[in-house]
Amino acid sequence: MSLNEHSMQALSWRKLYLSRAKLKATSRTSALLSGFAMVAMVEVQLERDHKYPPGLLIAFSACTTVLVAVHLFALMISTCILPNLEAVSNVHNLNSVNESPHERMHRHIELAWAFSTVIGTLLFLTEVMLLCWVKFLPLKSSSENNSTISPGEAAAIASTCIMVPFGLVFIMFAVHFYRTLVSHKTDRQIRELEQVIRLQNQLDHRPENDDLKAAVHFP
Repeated sequence: MSLNEHSMQALSWRKLYLSRAKLKATSRTSALLSGFAMVAMVEVQLERDHKYPPGLLIAFSACTTVLVAVHLFALMISTCILPNLEAVSNVHNLNSVNESPHERMHRHIELAWAFSTVIGTLLFLTEVMLLCWVKFLPLKSSSENNSTISPGEAAAIASTCIMVPFGLVFIMFAVHFYRTLVSHKTDRQIRELEQVIRLQNQLDHRPENDDLKAAVHFP
């Protein structure tokens, strides 16, 4: 096996392990967050005597449905692809990496990872904020005074004031992480390209060196 083929196989194995790690993280995260969302939908107790704003109920129902759908979609992708990667990674043969579908299914793996870790997490933060409004909004103070907000409204507003900055920080971190990861991949590909160019130059100059040695040793 030549040095170039060995480098390509090492790169393919690294991509295989990275794809497998992403799918494992996706399956765990999606199963956990979708389960929490379903429990929140089932266990929430709506007060029959309280008139909820229609927009709040619609937003809570839509957010929960989209959250579960996104995580189940990511979980379906990871469940379908991960066994194939596990079967190849457990075989102790360098050439078995060519049988893995991680190169062809790269876009699906990245889509599942983005749905689970980025979109799904943002929807979960929104779900928690809306759940606080649905849960605490019916709570009212003992004194009927319309000039002040009720304790339930104060609790919901407090949760919103916490979640909104945290969501902005999460978005900023996601953008920063993505840009850093893209920069790292670009630098690594540049180094690998330079290494390939050096190997190509060595291979190009090898026949000249062989001819020179033959001419020196020729009687």
